[in-house]
Amino acid sequence: MAPTDLKLYQIGTFAAGNRLLDPGDRSVQADPGRASSITSGHRACQGCGEALGARFVLDAAMRAAGGEIVIANATGCLEVFSTPYPESAWQLAWVHSLFGNVAAVATGVAAALKAQGREHVRVVAQAGDGGTVDIGLGCLSGMFERNDDVLFVCYDNQGYMNTGVQRSGATPPAARTANTRPVGSEPGNVFGQGKDLPRIAMAHEIPYVATATVADLRDLERKVEKAMSLRGARYLHVLVPCPLGWASASQDTIRLARLATQSGLFPVFEAEHGVVTATTPIRRRVPVEDYLTLQGRFAHLFGPDGRPDVVARIQAGADRNIDRYDLVTVVDPDGVDHV
Repeated sequence: MAPTDLKLYQIGTFAAGNRLLDPGDRSVQADPGRASSITSGHRACQGCGEALGARFVLDAAMRAAGGEIVIANATGCLEVFSTPYPESAWQLAWVHSLFGNVAAVATGVAAALKAQGREHVRVVAQAGDGGTVDIGLGCLSGMFERNDDVLFVCYDNQGYMNTGVQRSGATPPAARTANTRPVGSEPGNVFGQGKDLPRIAMAHEIPYVATATVADLRDLERKVEKAMSLRGARYLHVLVPCPLGWASASQDTIRLARLATQSGLFPVFEAEHGVVTATTPIRRRVPVEDYLTLQGRFAHLFGPDGRPDVVARIQAGADRNIDRYDLVTVVDPDGVDHV
């Protein structure tokens, strides 16, 4: 029986696997004939946000490109857990690069395809935050400057998780890592360091920049499809919680990604040619404590010897994001936010 002919029965719900939606509105993952870019057998940790994000990103990209796609993958967690030699969980054309040169490798692939008259074959580069905001920043900026026809996806788990949870340029202030101060007056990552890569990408005025999280997979799919409909350099920054590095429960991955957006710590938006064109408003604003207390990397900020002053500084950063991107438009006198 065809999937559209299925009649589903449920009690107390309004949808079942989103099959009650019209076929054109269903997600990639709801289609029994969907592409399966990464299959079983990889070695990601339980609750890995990066594995989930990569699956949705590449399945959506495969659909948008009609299967005509090449993936360049930087060294990092995603590469290590998916391709332990001599095995691979990838089911598409996939090439491994060094930690810092995946943008250059992807650019070379795109140039070779153009020289062969095969520009219909699309190129996607992917890396973690270490391979994006730190080691790979020079190559990535060059790709943006040349406006190379590549979609670059950063899976941001806010640290070098594969090599032992070290600080990266995307590690948030006050977060504890293996190489940040565990004790003292200012434990954890210092304030004022790191890089806001989506805004750096916007400064290059490339055709498309967007942020997304694994808490809203439909939004993530839509942004991939939009990026694939464009030509030139495109950048997608995806927040992917890491239970190992964040010292969080594996079942809280989606919850943490949602709290990051609802607190304002991770604004979700789209930009074209350096101008913000759309934002995802906060539906139910929460204090940053709701997000921080679920993660062991922030445990030193709470308890008898907690640091409410540091939490207040983190809250101030979230408030700046909300103001910058106009994420909450109206606040009632009773304190309830409406958008």
